[in-house]
Amino acid sequence: MVEEGCYHPHGNRLLVTDQMTCQFTSVYSAFEASAEEHADRLFLHAPHSATKAYANGPVSYSYSETMTAVQALVRAYADREIQRGDRIAVAFDSRLDVYLHLLALNYFGASIVPLNSAASDSELHYVIGHSDSRLLVAATEYVGRLQRICNSIDQCAVTGPLAARKIECVGKSCVGNLATEAALLYTSGTTGKPKGCMLSNDYFLSLGSWYNGLGGICSLDKTDRMMTPLPPNHMNALATSFTAMMMCGGCLIQLDRFHPREWWQTARDEGATVIHCLGVMVAILLTFEETSSDDFSDQIKFCFGPGSDPRHQKLFEDRFGFPLVEAWAMTETGAGGMTIADKAPRHVGERCIGRAPDSMAFRIVDEEDNDVAPGTSGELLVRWRGDDPRKHFFSGYHKDEAATAEGWKGGWWHTGDVVRQGPDGSFFFVDRRKNVIRRSGENIAAVEVEAVLLQHDLVSNCAVCPVADEIRGDEVFAFIVLRDGASANGSIAPRIFAHCMEQLVYFKVPAYIAVVDALPLTASQKVSRGDVKKLAATAVASGNCVDLRAQKKGSKAR
Repeated sequence: MVEEGCYHPHGNRLLVTDQMTCQFTSVYSAFEASAEEHADRLFLHAPHSATKAYANGPVSYSYSETMTAVQALVRAYADREIQRGDRIAVAFDSRLDVYLHLLALNYFGASIVPLNSAASDSELHYVIGHSDSRLLVAATEYVGRLQRICNSIDQCAVTGPLAARKIECVGKSCVGNLATEAALLYTSGTTGKPKGCMLSNDYFLSLGSWYNGLGGICSLDKTDRMMTPLPPNHMNALATSFTAMMMCGGCLIQLDRFHPREWWQTARDEGATVIHCLGVMVAILLTFEETSSDDFSDQIKFCFGPGSDPRHQKLFEDRFGFPLVEAWAMTETGAGGMTIADKAPRHVGERCIGRAPDSMAFRIVDEEDNDVAPGTSGELLVRWRGDDPRKHFFSGYHKDEAATAEGWKGGWWHTGDVVRQGPDGSFFFVDRRKNVIRRSGENIAAVEVEAVLLQHDLVSNCAVCPVADEIRGDEVFAFIVLRDGASANGSIAPRIFAHCMEQLVYFKVPAYIAVVDALPLTASQKVSRGDVKKLAATAVASGNCVDLRAQKKGSKAR
């Protein structure tokens, strides 16, 4: 007998009996079992197209080679007296180093804080300081910049890559348990600065178990090679793809980013059997001219591609020969509140995100948290079905108990996403209730962008909202009210754009700016978010705004 919440990486299911002792209580202990069983199989791989900036060829680790590299890092961290509960920030972007450091830190019961080097200095300063990271480990080329950023953060020292020298065998880890924090990931909320989501060992292991237990068109086994361009500072790659492959003995193929023109050739060259992408990537791939080599039905089992435009789903499946599987989750919900449209009827082309699994309780409510009539759209509330409603969810927002409590108001996690439920139980995604912009898979809090805009000396008031974009899903639109005496000349929008580029990572910067005399207000004198969205759509359609998309696209390469 085993306790509920215990995991076995090769059983392809969550073990849910309630006695005895867990076999695996941490990510590291599950990895140990896989490394022993699959020693000679390839585990982590980065093709040369993803390593050109720092290596002369592809970078690969078998399970046994991963263990050797992780043990070397364990010794290096031991020399720095890393202890359970410590947080370590790492700056390796999408290199395989992130996964090696995750495992090494998990050995101690310490937590990883992955950074995005594309973030602005102020954004990195906030995350490093807010996370209470005591050490920052970075790729050599980032050390100088990060040292400057960290000069005013007393608790955090910066170092380059830790030495991966040969060492004696490291003993088994015994410091972590299911509740121990394994990672702290920052995600844009609806208010203020990004929020740090605390993710436990249980969070990681339950995601890996969920994925391996799907079966059907999404079956996984040790022969699978999962290719992802998504960065490991997001839960999709770090906690889902990585853990799923680790727990079945498969191989994770990590790309540095999405290279649309090389995508299918890379998939073929690397023998990918499963691919992960986002809706924006699907849209881009469908813009290329069809060729006789588009059919991958003999190689790829499925594409895990949440957020795809419903108009593209059938086109993609017919053209490339495998299912484009829709799903829904949040960093906050993990495997505790997750749906996937992998079982018939999949309702292809209807924004179907699947049905609620037996383990997930849900409600669909109006703005007063009252249940709506069957078939009516409303906000999706979710929880684990059982005594602990938060089981397998995130552990809370770091240093923000109030926001955590607000999200769990009434004992249900308020997703901010509007859905409707069909007669067969399927959920259909409708819209987002929260003031979040979803651009190319990135969540952007409108209020975070507004806070930066209000720092400009010409801006008196502002409102930020999403506008539809054919490729990216949403794009960022900003209405600006100027201070008294400021002239609405042609240089205003570029100046405000440049200001935002200094303070924000490029994808958060407004792509459209319109100067207005006033913002639409509600009866209580608050900005009317609904009216702002309508006015923004009209402004884009009529050209009554400054279009800065070309500058925004060009800034990505700098």
